[in-house]
Amino acid sequence: MIVTSMNQYFVYILLCSDNTFYTGITNNLERRLSKHNHKFYPNSYTSKRTPVTLVWSGIFNDIRQAKLFEQRIKKWSRAKKVALIKNDWERIKQLSKRKTPDKKR
Repeated sequence: MIVTSMNQYFVYILLCSDNTFYTGITNNLERRLSKHNHKFYPNSYTSKRTPVTLVWSGIFNDIRQAKLFEQRIKKWSRAKKVALIKNDWERIKQLSKRKTPDKKR
């Protein structure tokens, strides 16, 4: 059981049954995972892709920081999300580097 104070928030990544990832935010991870797996929101992304498995979570004390990190992850490539799940920060740095050189103005 995961116990947190009222001022803690989780950013989390779920692995869906179709091998896609879903990223979300909550203040109660166990309750939110249960809602995903029990199709609490029938029109949601995960309701058609159950069961889902929690593969990564991070705790934040500031809701604004949690929301910013959630938004950032949602823009990441699958490879970068996999690196985060593996806690491979070197790989995340490599994947974050620009693929093309900056053009001079």
